[in-house]
Amino acid sequence: MQWRNLLKKNINSISALPPALQPDNEEAARVVTRYPMRINPYYLSLIRKKQDPIWKQAVPDIQELNDTVCMADPLGEEHLSPVPNLVHKYPDRALFLVTSQCAMYCRFCTRKRKVGTKSMVISQDTIEAGLDYLKKTPAVRDVLVSGGDPLLLDDDYLDWLLASLRAIPSIEIIRIGTRAPCTLPMRITTRLVKVLKRYHPLYINTHFNHPLEITEESSRACTRLADAGIPLGCQTVLLRGVNDQPEIIQELLRKLLMIRVKPYYLFQGDMTRGTNHFRTSIECGLDIMRSIIGHMSGLAVPTYAVDAPGGGGKIPLTPNYIKEFGEKLVFSNYCGLTCSYDNQRTENRGQKTEK
Repeated sequence: MQWRNLLKKNINSISALPPALQPDNEEAARVVTRYPMRINPYYLSLIRKKQDPIWKQAVPDIQELNDTVCMADPLGEEHLSPVPNLVHKYPDRALFLVTSQCAMYCRFCTRKRKVGTKSMVISQDTIEAGLDYLKKTPAVRDVLVSGGDPLLLDDDYLDWLLASLRAIPSIEIIRIGTRAPCTLPMRITTRLVKVLKRYHPLYINTHFNHPLEITEESSRACTRLADAGIPLGCQTVLLRGVNDQPEIIQELLRKLLMIRVKPYYLFQGDMTRGTNHFRTSIECGLDIMRSIIGHMSGLAVPTYAVDAPGGGGKIPLTPNYIKEFGEKLVFSNYCGLTCSYDNQRTENRGQKTEK
């Protein structure tokens, strides 16, 4: 079935869910009035039962309305936007929001406050303003095109947008942030791939959170992109009750490599209002990283990071292996064995120093 026909059959209300998949709490229907719901038929087909890892990512929970801990704009994007829908946080990179729509509205979304709502206004005027800002800001060499999901744009419009970005001399790298290979893999058509491959160097950061999301269809979509020479990375979010167990993340990382997707980030959940029930402790993430580092190929090891509230940027978090630091570095290895490294710079033995 064509991807557009699938989107026409989206489920946008709890009452439209199959009865066996509707939340037990009848008040969950109130959540949709504040935070939109969208589940396309493909992603719905991945749900095996109520409260499984796919169900939790897609179906509203009354806990979204009871969050008194988190904040609406945890990453401070609004005050880092010199023009609407463009975030300039890092010196040489910018985030360009080009659509408010997604194939599935993730319940843990960082932009939960506005994705899919009337408050996220994206028009040709805002796109042109973003392009104009990028033209006038040569320090930006890397642009991440995001939203919403940019791959929900028409092929022709996406072609125009990427051509407009590539025409800016100072922009060296274009990245696309998309969950379509996971949530709507049939969107990755041969025609779309022909458009994308015109704009190398172009990278895609996609988003898988659980091994159940890696299906025959999503594997085919990623293969199609990789065969076009597009490097693929995965930004996984650590989610309580979804993937917060070492064996789940390990299986996910192995399967990602098999479909030629490099694990890129494992993100600590952002402090986004309405998502507190998904957040895990930092210790949980560090324990998972200990189960990966040294025990799996380096290709499978993502960077575990927290995106600092208020716009502080991504901060890598690593298990502490260092025991002593001085003339000798004393540390434990991944098996817990104590090792050391001579940290004092000396001349080679027997080598004379010229005067």
